[in-house]
Amino acid sequence: MKKSKQFLISNAVPILFTVLCIIGVYLSGTPISTILSDLVNRFDRNILLVLSLIIPATCGLGMNFGIVLGAMCGQVGLVVVTILNMSGISALAAAAVIAMAAAILCGYLAGKILNRTKGQEMITSMIVGYFSNGIYQFIFLFVIGGIIKVEHDILLTGDIGIKNTIALDSMQYSLDGLSIFGLNTRVDLFTGVIFFSLLFAAVFLIGALVHRQFTKKLAIQLAVCGILAAASAVMAKMPRFVVAKTLIRIPIPTFLLIALVCFLMQKFMKTKLGQDMRAVGHDREVAGASGIKVDQVRIISVIISTVLAAWGQIIFYQNLGTMDAYYGHEKVGTFCVAAILIGGASVKRATIGQAILGTVLFHLLYTVSPLASQQLFSSSMVGGYFRMTLCYAVIAAALILHVWESRSKDQELH
Repeated sequence: MKKSKQFLISNAVPILFTVLCIIGVYLSGTPISTILSDLVNRFDRNILLVLSLIIPATCGLGMNFGIVLGAMCGQVGLVVVTILNMSGISALAAAAVIAMAAAILCGYLAGKILNRTKGQEMITSMIVGYFSNGIYQFIFLFVIGGIIKVEHDILLTGDIGIKNTIALDSMQYSLDGLSIFGLNTRVDLFTGVIFFSLLFAAVFLIGALVHRQFTKKLAIQLAVCGILAAASAVMAKMPRFVVAKTLIRIPIPTFLLIALVCFLMQKFMKTKLGQDMRAVGHDREVAGASGIKVDQVRIISVIISTVLAAWGQIIFYQNLGTMDAYYGHEKVGTFCVAAILIGGASVKRATIGQAILGTVLFHLLYTVSPLASQQLFSSSMVGGYFRMTLCYAVIAAALILHVWESRSKDQELH
């Protein structure tokens, strides 16, 4: 009973939002296959941006609202390759390299600033984002075309500054719809589930063979993968699931990239540097006394977060197909922080599982709330206001809890 109560208290936020999502799906009156199709699309676009928040939180920097810096770097990469008339997966790769270079520089500078405002990192990262946005707007509105001469239809009338909306037709689905030897890798739901079930089964089995550890946990993992693969194979042939099979598309390359990032992040946190980040996040003073270069570790965590956010923004826009050059990055920090908090993360602790769960719940609610309000109030705007209110309410509640916990610990020490 005590464990159940503790579980409910610890997971109150994700449980609440799960209930809200179920109610929203029911009230929306929309077929599940349609909702899942939109959810897969949104998850594909946003998960890497949310994952970029994990390492700074682990390192004690709280929720890094400054990932907007990374988003801007990603957009800079996309603008450069567009001006160079590049297309396809090569353009995406070039944009990723350009964005990474810019993100490393921006992450380093942001990390230096955050080291000078220890204890106030979240508000500082937010202000750094606003300040950087001003520089970004100046470059895109006046420098490109004005100082840096460019000949391209991306420019505004007068050939100074770039347009607000940039078409990325030459790069759309270049990763999501990547063709390998003429084979389309954007598959139906059931084929995708079978592929990843077999993939994870192989990974679990190889890991057990390497470490020579054949445990009960491994048997359960293999059984779950086998059941999912078998169930998907059966459901794919059933007439009642034809709509779901046709409508829901799984981009194998993007999901493989996401799985790889999760795997590498998990392995990274087990390295010496990863353990140093945990130590710094737990107690800066003790970590410094034990010989850890606290400031350097914090800067590295911000750089990694900024680079991941830059790549996440590139993946977002290659899926969307058009880029909002001046406003597309502004809400990235707020939405991603809300998503990971909804998944059960706190200001001081965030995991990959919480990032995935939070992204699913946040974007499911984002999808169904306008549909539900349309059914109830004949206006989708009510749902839009509702989800924005919840978004900011979750962030506010997390910050209040963080301050309350910090003061409680200070009182215990004194």
